[in-house]
Amino acid sequence: MTRSVDPDDTNWRERSVPGLMDTLGPLLSKKDGDQWLYGLRIRQEHLNPFNIVHGGTITTLMDQTVSVVAWAHTHKSPCVTVQLNVSFLGSARLGDLLVASGRVVKATGSLLFVEGHIMVNENVIATAQGVMKRVNPN
Repeated sequence: MTRSVDPDDTNWRERSVPGLMDTLGPLLSKKDGDQWLYGLRIRQEHLNPFNIVHGGTITTLMDQTVSVVAWAHTHKSPCVTVQLNVSFLGSARLGDLLVASGRVVKATGSLLFVEGHIMVNENVIATAQGVMKRVNPN
């Protein structure tokens, strides 16, 4: 389900996430009803040579989002991405706020099937379907 998001909403909170997401971030998050939204404000380093958001930026935000959704669904068990298919439907530019959300569609044994989308203003610019695997933390 997609919802319109006000990019000037002050309920966004910065999150420190180690690794690649921290390099791209800051990652923003906020609770919206019964789900969490994750945001990333587009900076110059997120752009490709055509001055639109790089597909790798979108894919990284989507991977982070569905990973957190899977982690929460498994009551904080570590999960890794087995497969992630991203469809690019639109673009974003400098200063835009990418807003991502996701959900677990099905869980079977150690696998979780997830989907998500990223919006800019009222437009869906990317969708994704993926498979996450619950792993033993030892």
